[in-house]
Amino acid sequence: MTTQTTGILRNASASAALFCAFALLPLSGCKKPVDDATLTKNVQTALAADDAIKQQPVQVAVQSGVVTLSGNVSDDTASAVAAQDAAKVAEVKEVVNNLAIDGVQVAPTVVTPAAPTTPRQTTPAERTAIAQNQPLPPPPPNNPPPPAPTYRDVAIPAGTAIPTRITQTLDSAVTQAGAPFNGVVTREVVVDGAVVIPAGSAVSGTVVEAKDATHFKGSSLLSIQLTALRRHGKLISISTDAYSVEGKGRGKNTALKVGGGAAIGAVLGGIFGGGKGAAIGAAAGGGGGAVVQGVTKGEQVQIPSESVIRFRLTNSITVRTSETPSNYEPTQPGLQTR
Repeated sequence: MTTQTTGILRNASASAALFCAFALLPLSGCKKPVDDATLTKNVQTALAADDAIKQQPVQVAVQSGVVTLSGNVSDDTASAVAAQDAAKVAEVKEVVNNLAIDGVQVAPTVVTPAAPTTPRQTTPAERTAIAQNQPLPPPPPNNPPPPAPTYRDVAIPAGTAIPTRITQTLDSAVTQAGAPFNGVVTREVVVDGAVVIPAGSAVSGTVVEAKDATHFKGSSLLSIQLTALRRHGKLISISTDAYSVEGKGRGKNTALKVGGGAAIGAVLGGIFGGGKGAAIGAAAGGGGGAVVQGVTKGEQVQIPSESVIRFRLTNSITVRTSETPSNYEPTQPGLQTR
C-alpha cells in the first residue's frame, strides 16, 4: 500500500469519527421535556401511590408544567400532603393548591418543587386567573427563604368558642343517644395572637341525649357535644358544653334550648361552606342553628347538615403552634352569641 493511499484512509477514518461525534451530540446533550398530558398522569400516579390520600377525590390539571389541584378533601392535612406529593414529581414547576377542605373553600396557595417551609400565598393576579380558568401569570421572583418558624405552647382556656359546621343531619326520630357525628371548624381560633385551631380542622362529637317525640310524652329532644379535634393530623380529646334542641308537646310552639353554648344558625352554612351549604342554610332559615319540622302533635326536631354551632370548651387544652392569624374581622354583623 502506498503512502498516499494510507493517508487517504486515515483522513476518511477521522472524518467518519467526527461525523459520528456530531451525530450523537443531540442524543447526549438534550433532554426532551415532559408534555402536560404525561405530567398529569405522573402526578395522578404519585397521588394514588400515597396511602394517606389515595382515597381523596383530587383532580389534577397541568398547563405549561404548572399543576393545579382541585376537589374536596377531608381536612387540611390531606390538602398539604397532596400539594407536597405533586411538587415532588419530576418536571413540575409549581403546584397551585386550590383544594377545598370538607366543603370549606380556603385561599389557594402555591407550592414549588423545593417545598418551602411555608407555601407562599397566591398573588391577586394568580387568584383572578384561577377563578376565571385562565393561564397563570409568570411566578414572582424568588425571595430569600423565610426564617424558621418559632414554635410555642399555647393554652386554650375553658370557655373558648369553637365555631363548628355539622356535616350530617341529626333527627330525633332516628338518632340514638351515644351516636357519633362529624363536623369541621369554620373559622380559625386565635388565642394570645396565635392560631391554635386552624379553619378546616375536623372535629367529632357524640349525641348526649335523644328523645323521639312519639315515645317521650310528645316531646322531642336532641343534645350534642364535641369530644375530639383533629389538628394537623393529631387527634386531641376535648370536652365542650352541650347544644340542645327541644320540641314542645302537642299544640305548643317549639323552643330552642342551649346548654351554655350558642347557635349561630344553619343559615350560616351557606356563608362558610358555599354550594350545598348555601342551599341548606337558606332552607334552614334564621332558627338559631336548628330546624323544627312542625308545631303540632309533638313532631320531631332536627339539627340539619350545614348547621353552624358555637360550642365552648369546658376544659383547657395546650397545643404547640407557630401560626399567626390571617386578616379577618373577629365577628360579623348579626352573628351574636345567645
